[in-house]
Amino acid sequence: MLEKIERLIDEINKVHLAFSQDYFETGKIQKVNLKHTLEKVPVEHILAYRLNLHEAINDYLYRADLTDISYFYRVKTSESILHKIERFQQRSEGFPVNSIMNDIFGARMIVSTEDITQVMNKLDEWKEKYGLKNWYLRDKDEYVGIHIYFKNSSNFYYPWELQIWDRKDAERNIQSHRKYKRNFVNLFH
Repeated sequence: MLEKIERLIDEINKVHLAFSQDYFETGKIQKVNLKHTLEKVPVEHILAYRLNLHEAINDYLYRADLTDISYFYRVKTSESILHKIERFQQRSEGFPVNSIMNDIFGARMIVSTEDITQVMNKLDEWKEKYGLKNWYLRDKDEYVGIHIYFKNSSNFYYPWELQIWDRKDAERNIQSHRKYKRNFVNLFH
């Protein structure tokens, strides 16, 4: 299983690079340094990226070597992005956009406790090998999961996220997401 997890990391990294280069390196899109705060990065820039990613992601994932790997993915909704921007604009300290908008593309893999232990032992090596932005173990708000971020050494490319969950934490993590991450959704208009 460790080989599949490493291959998923490698393939997401390759897809991130291919999409980012196709999107940002054609000269059609104005590149913005995402180390800047929200004041210097137009919301339209973020939403246009999200829409293009949403429309194209399956074409890129189709070409990846992932057919034998079980994972889930999503492209963040515009509503979720706007909610996140609103939350961060209320804070007094400024955060770089590439730290806030680090999960417009998010993938998730659910594995055994043994696999989690093996992954934790390999992540520093993989960070170096694949040039990952960073990784950390999140343990907060009834949620436990490894978060890995891809940015391909560019402050002009929006980072992507891979979460690796222990199967024993999956149901609790889903409930935590529902409680803390989706509270902007108004089910009763």
